[in-house]
Amino acid sequence: MSRKTSKKPAGDVIAVNRRARHDYFIEESLEAGLVLEGWEVKSLRAGNAQLQEGYVTVRNGEAWLIGAHFSPLKTVSTHIRPDPTRSRKLLLHRQELDRLVGAVERKGYALVPLDLHWHKGRAKLAIGLAKGKKQHDKRAADKDRDWQRQKARILKH
Repeated sequence: MSRKTSKKPAGDVIAVNRRARHDYFIEESLEAGLVLEGWEVKSLRAGNAQLQEGYVTVRNGEAWLIGAHFSPLKTVSTHIRPDPTRSRKLLLHRQELDRLVGAVERKGYALVPLDLHWHKGRAKLAIGLAKGKKQHDKRAADKDRDWQRQKARILKH
């Protein structure tokens, strides 16, 4: 028997930030680990995460995910107070951090979270090194996407 291979990305995707690709040109992406609490991991396993309002910043030589919302489960223990939007530390190598700091501070790039996924049982965050799009760039991208859709529809018939 032959097994079908799925065309999913490596690891199961928990949450995707669709606004990131709409609002920014993604120049480069890299994967970072997250420092999480127990209830956050359980919440991620249930798929309760949103990255739309989140952004990444570098402070004191460390990268932080700020504004991402991890909804706590109803069964969270009674002795802890879950904070859904707390700042979460990102785990990156020193040379990656130094390169990101240089790009953000000197070249005017932004760091945006792209998606949150599982990799070998651990939660990972894909970060994009991005330049902001202007309104006319967004319109051009929408126009191009619509044309590609129409072209595929015409070739299908």
